[in-house]
Parts: sequence; C-alpha cells; structure tokens
Amino acid sequence: MANYFTHFSCLLDVGTPDNAARALEIYSTLAAENAAEDPPSEGFLLSIEPAHGGTQLWMRDDTTGDPAHVIQFVKRCAQAFGLSGRWGFQYANTCSRPRLDGFGGGAHVLDLATGETIAWTYTGGWLAEVLDGGDPDA
Repeated sequence: MANYFTHFSCLLDVGTPDNAARALEIYSTLAAENAAEDPPSEGFLLSIEPAHGGTQLWMRDDTTGDPAHVIQFVKRCAQAFGLSGRWGFQYANTCSRPRLDGFGGGAHVLDLATGETIAWTYTGGWLAEVLDGGDPDA
C-alpha cells in the first residue's frame, strides 16, 4: 500500500512581533474549526522565526499538510494585520512507493490586500493531458 504526502515550507512576514503572537491565536481558531470538519483536513505546523526578527511565521507540513488550509490562514492574517503585496508558496505531492500518479505539485500566489488569487498552478494530471495532445499552456 502506498501513502501519499503533500510537503511545503514557507514564510509569511506579518510585520511586527505582536502580530506574530496574534497570528498564533488565528492559527488556533482555524485549527479548531478544521477539527470540527468531517473529516478534518490535514493541517500544518506553525512557528515564529526569531532569526527573522520575530515577524516571520514559518508554515510547514508535519509528514503531510493541506495547501488550502495554509492559504486560508494567510488570508485571515492578511485581513487581520492589513498586509499588502504578493505572497506565495509551492508544494510537492509525493508518494511512499513508485506510482504513476504519485508525484506532482503546485504553487499559489495571493494578493494580500484583497485576498484574491493572482495565479496558481497544479501539475496533477497535467502530464497525462499534454501527452494526450492537450495544450501544455492551458
């Protein structure tokens, strides 16, 4: 039996150490909401990075994680702290055994001021589609 994983590691600068501490509360609220879902999605680990002045949040998977959960958290932080500019991250989908459909990934970019997606890509199914004659740029 194969196990599937989603891996990522990214930073979000929330501007001040006070915002970083408040972000932990946002994270706890989101984690509680997620736990109430049936079934709950995979979460992610969060810590404040003192090496970056205590304003950077480090988000990463713990064996596997949910990119949508990270995006939801970043949007909440952006709204709570009035963040602006672009933020993005990439992730890798992997498998514990060699499987034809077991590897891929994606990336997502947000406008922090509006919470809107600027661009995203997901490679799951892309290769098979292009090999079948699909447009590689679609």
